[in-house]
Order: sequence, then structure tokens, then C-alpha cells
Amino acid sequence: MLLFSLYNTPRLSYIIDFISKEILNEPIIITTDKQVFIQYELPKLNYSSEEFSEQEFFIKNTSLLFETGIKEQHIECFELNYYKVFFETSGDFPFDIFAASFYLLSRYEEYLPHEEDEYGRYAHTNSLAYKEGFLQVPLINIWLQDFKKALLQKFPALIFRRSSFKFLPTYDIDIAYSFLHKGWKRNMGGLFKSMVSGQWSLFNERMQVLMKKRKDPFDSYEWLDSLHLYCRTRAYYFFLVAGEQKKYDRNISPDKKALQNLIRYHGGGYTVGIHPSWQSGDDEGLLKQELGWLEEILDKDVTYSRQHYIRLRLPTTYRALIKAGIEKDFSMGYGGSNGFRASAASSFFWYDLEKEISTKLMLFPFCFMDATSFYEQKFTPQQTLHELMNYYHAIKKVNGLMVTIWHNHFLGIDPQFAGWREVYEVFLRDEVYWDM
Repeated sequence: MLLFSLYNTPRLSYIIDFISKEILNEPIIITTDKQVFIQYELPKLNYSSEEFSEQEFFIKNTSLLFETGIKEQHIECFELNYYKVFFETSGDFPFDIFAASFYLLSRYEEYLPHEEDEYGRYAHTNSLAYKEGFLQVPLINIWLQDFKKALLQKFPALIFRRSSFKFLPTYDIDIAYSFLHKGWKRNMGGLFKSMVSGQWSLFNERMQVLMKKRKDPFDSYEWLDSLHLYCRTRAYYFFLVAGEQKKYDRNISPDKKALQNLIRYHGGGYTVGIHPSWQSGDDEGLLKQELGWLEEILDKDVTYSRQHYIRLRLPTTYRALIKAGIEKDFSMGYGGSNGFRASAASSFFWYDLEKEISTKLMLFPFCFMDATSFYEQKFTPQQTLHELMNYYHAIKKVNGLMVTIWHNHFLGIDPQFAGWREVYEVFLRDEVYWDM
């Protein structure tokens, strides 16, 4: 397929590359030569201000993909086929799907002045998706389905890429154990705190675990192995290896043999990535140090990453990850609400909006995290299962990519998280397993 535009910009090339890979078997070629386009006899797209003939698919362009710099955009949403769209235009499609998709995928709004949440992150309440009520749907994928239908009306012989639903289970190991391997100081402090507060059941539980009479309540690793084996699924584990345990970084030290053995075990059968500490968000040197520790433990390069507490700031976080050698990142989502931060259930390359370049950092957006359901949305296990099923059906309908985040302590035997292990097992064994 050939696309005509008066100008070929980095923004246009980026979004056309994404869309062509999502829906077509071959790339869409961009030309700025009007005569070449007019003489082209195969399916073609005209993305300009002037329609040439009935033999083309015409979308009158808006200005976003031909601008430079970052400025406030005037966006008015309206409904099309029961879903929100914006950048209304004329031609064979009622809105500029290229510009609208770019706006959402590039996270354009996150470069504009905004309020941060209590953790210093871009708050989901700032987003267009939240304000317009489409945070919980993979909107770009839905748009692309409508776009394919419109293209077929113009070009009935056009063949599209066949896609299928994919599920990637991922886990953040930022508190590997509740009591074990934390050293005598931390355990003595915990015992003393339980005594002072009168939490004798917690005191007894800690003692039994330390005396190896009871399993650590956060140890869900063998159970997960069995679940993965049954479902024949490939899992991703992200380990926090902060050298200093403070603030939000509370895992056991990477100097501990227990954590090293746990990492090596998972590295032998799963994909293991770095879970950069909260502290590393302010220190690139610390990020490289943690990555070096993990690579030394695994004795291989680590190219996968997810930010601890989803501490993601654009463009600084992604630039630091690229500089450190990360190739695939799983941080594209919100810590304050589940949903689709980039409005997509597809992997995509990160576009550095300030530098106006498409990078080689591949992003895998997640739509669900257990901690968000529990701490932020205050959901019960039953409500969470309903939420998971909603995302599952929405993504399956568009043959998209579903990435979920779970933590080992939610899937253990701690009474605080009673029912969460069962929810995940029901979801994975009884629903997703049959699509994998």
C-alpha cells in the first residue's frame, strides 16, 4: 500500500509503521511525489488536504503529525460506533486516526504541564482517557478494526495481517520473603513491634517461619511453577536488587545468597528482568549498578525492565533505560488505576517526543496490577476477578496483547491477601489457558 503526504515527518513515519505492522502483512510506503501516487494502481492512501480521485482512500490530515515541538492541543471527543474518537476530519474516515493514535501512543499529554500523584508520577486523572471515560478499553486497537473495515469497503481484495490474542503473565519480586533472609536486626525489630502492638499471632507466625516449622507466607514460587506448567505459559519475573533497603525499596539485599539463588532459579526457566529501585529513579549510576548486579548473578545480559512502583517519567526514565542497554520495558501503565495508559493492547516502540525520533525501546503495556486493585481501587478478590475478565474479553475481541502484573506476596498464604491466589488460578486455568 502506498500513502501520499505532502511531507514525510518522523511522527508520520512512526505512526504509519506502527499501524502497518498491526494490520498489514507488508509495510505502508510513504511518498511525497504526487504524480507517482496518482499513477499507482494498487490500494493507496491519500493523507493530505486535497482529494485526487475515487480510486484512493482519502483522509484529510490534521496538523499534529506535521508540527514540531510540544504544545497544548485542542481536543474535542465525539462518539463513533459507540467509542470515543477525536481530531475530526473529512474524507473516507471521519477522524484523523493517524494523528489521534500518535497522540495517545507517544503519551503527548505527559510532556505538558501536569499535576503529579503522591508518588511523584503522572496521575491517571490527568489523562484524556480518564476524563473521557475510555481508560478501560484498548481504544487504538478498536479504531484499527474499524479502519480495516473501511479500507475493505474501498479495496475488497486487500489482505490483512492475521493476529491472535496473546497473554503475558509477569511478576514483580520486590518483597521476596515476608520473614526469611532479612537478617536478625529486621526480624528482631518485627518481633518487638508485634509484641508491643499485641499482635501475638503475627509474632508466632514469624517465629515458626524462622524456625522452619512453617512456610514463609510470601513464598509462592513453587505454586506458580505448577500453574505455569499446567498452563504451558511463558512468564516474566522482574527482581528488585536495591543495595540499600530504604523508603519503597524493601527487598532483601542482593548480597544474600537466598535472593541470588532465587534469581538464578528463575533465570533458568523464565525471562528475568530488572526492577529498578525507587532510588535509581534519581540516579542513573545506581540503575547501571543494579543492572550490573543482576547480570552478574545471572551470568548473562539483562535487557528487560519494569519500574518499581511504576516510577515512570517521560522522557528521562526511558532515556536512562536505553542508555543502560534495556531493550524491552513493561512499565507502560498506571500505578493509581488499572487500564490502558497508552490506549493500546499492543507492543510498540517508544517515540521520544522531545527529540522527535523513534527509538528501539519496545514497550509492553500492562492493563492490570494486583496492588492497584487492592490498595488504590479497594477491590475485593471477587471484584478483581470481574475486572480481569472485563480486560480479558476486551483484549480478546481485538486479538490484542494482555499483560498483567502480580506480586509473589499476593499469591502466597498471607491472610491479608486471602482469596487473591484463587482469583489468579481461576483466571489463568479456566479462561486464558484455553486461548494460549
